[in-house]
Amino acid sequence: MNGAKTYEQLVAENASLRWQLDEATETIQAIRTGQIDALVVEGAAGHELYTLKTADQTYRIFIETMNEGAVTLNQDGTIVYGNSTFANMVISPLSKVIGLSFNHFITPDCQKDFAALFTSNWTENKKIELTLSSNIGTVIPCQLSITAMELDGQTCLSMILTDLTMQKQTQKLLKVNNEELKKTVAALEISNQALNRSNSNLQQFAYIASHDLQEPLRKIQSFGDLLKSQYADSLGEGVNHLERMQLAAKRMSTLIKDLLSFSRISTRQDTVTLVSLTGVIGIVLADLDLRIQETGAIITVGPLPKIQGDRSQLEQLFQNLISNALKFRRENTIPKVQISAQIIPAADLPASVKPTQATAIYHRIDVVDNGIGFDTKYIDRIFQVFQRLHGKSEFAGTGIGLAICEKVTVNHGGAITANSQPNQGATFSVYLPG
Repeated sequence: MNGAKTYEQLVAENASLRWQLDEATETIQAIRTGQIDALVVEGAAGHELYTLKTADQTYRIFIETMNEGAVTLNQDGTIVYGNSTFANMVISPLSKVIGLSFNHFITPDCQKDFAALFTSNWTENKKIELTLSSNIGTVIPCQLSITAMELDGQTCLSMILTDLTMQKQTQKLLKVNNEELKKTVAALEISNQALNRSNSNLQQFAYIASHDLQEPLRKIQSFGDLLKSQYADSLGEGVNHLERMQLAAKRMSTLIKDLLSFSRISTRQDTVTLVSLTGVIGIVLADLDLRIQETGAIITVGPLPKIQGDRSQLEQLFQNLISNALKFRRENTIPKVQISAQIIPAADLPASVKPTQATAIYHRIDVVDNGIGFDTKYIDRIFQVFQRLHGKSEFAGTGIGLAICEKVTVNHGGAITANSQPNQGATFSVYLPG
């Protein structure tokens, strides 16, 4: 029996082969589960190292480094795999997470929902929100994305857990802000109702002022004229008192008219159209023609833009500005008024100019005169109602004209300011959105 092996030799060879088979099986299982990334193989050139650069390795690296938690459950709900992100979420070492029931990390109020999901059909991908409890008792709201998959011959559940803590905090903050906004809107509605009542009362006052208050003043002036014409000789020095009374009645009538003009400039424009400021200035100069002739004033008007606005309000604005330039003139000096315009980018607006409407560019319209001017320390006063820098004996007026100018510019989304020095004229600059 040349070359025949004895029974003992065959048994020993069989044992060696079984050991090699078991070793190969363990190696293959380790490769499959990602426990090893390289092999050492003995060949003709000696021991050689082979690195396993496979898609499985890339997948495992991705799972370990992703920002979401990842776990795999077997059919008993036991965690057979978890990544480090999940371990950090539940504040527990990864080695102690593996092998625990996933229920261990679910808060009591979510146990029922998860149990219903876990016992349902595993053939569909699903999503659910629930709250996890960490190893130290903190809670983490999460969204679970669940997919069934085959692993080592059995069906398992693969779950990706997205931490919703920041999202929930943002939603809570938005809810609080929305509640505050609702309260603010409610308060604003109440305020608007009160404002509407106030405006209604103002309109009623305007009607009374334009009819009932003016009538007694007209009678005072009319009866005063009768007394002067028929009883002047008998009154003697009383004529002077009578004239002063009539003058006061005339000032009162003018004041009422100016107040009406101020009140009729509503907070919104009645008719918004594309208005030519050249046309507006032309109408104003025509209305002031007699005063221009009396004073010998020289009016120079440069190119002016067209803007969106209310023509009647803009006429009031420039009529007041030009009227003031003619009124506050220096003695023995021919009044000169220059009206010009230029475009100003929003970034180049003076710090003191704050238009009520934001836009990229503004039209600045300057009305420059050579009159008596004023001290710039009074700049905050001149646009207020009833504020006068000169006595009634020097210059007639009620102190409402510039207040009307400011109201019109604000109503058009702009602003108005002035620059002056005593006896050196004044420049009024109107800024209107382009």
